[in-house]
Amino acid sequence: MAESMKDRLIKKFEDEIQILDRELKVELPKEILRARELGDLRENAEYHAAKERQRLVETRISMLQGRVAEISLINIDRIPTDRVGFGSTVEVTESTGEKLTFQLVMPEDADAAKGLISTTSPIGKAFLNKEPGDSVTVVTPGGKRQFDIEKLFTIHHVASE
Repeated sequence: MAESMKDRLIKKFEDEIQILDRELKVELPKEILRARELGDLRENAEYHAAKERQRLVETRISMLQGRVAEISLINIDRIPTDRVGFGSTVEVTESTGEKLTFQLVMPEDADAAKGLISTTSPIGKAFLNKEPGDSVTVVTPGGKRQFDIEKLFTIHHVASE
């Protein structure tokens, strides 16, 4: 099941690539053709908008393909089994007394409101390689925050369940 997070990310990106690829190869050529039929291309807003969208879609597809390649190279076996790493869920107590749960995810899956934090965010970076019992101080845009790590569930714990 440890691979499933990796597989889910790859599938998510591949699904988006498929949708964008259809737009690039089927829908946008039709839009460009319709816009060309309207006449003078120098002052044709529809044509220019379709061409700009075409460039954006090509760029997004290229970026997603790069992310799939990067994720495919992640070696789950190299993620620590006893310290915080990618895919870990961390239960913490903030210095305010508030209990919080965070899961370390890829940047594109981050959603702070849901407790999904990027491994590249200030909090995510501060938690990396820490273990239960450690205290972590993080400088965030909102000021300093301190967390005590209470419990840790690594990606390997999920795999063994």
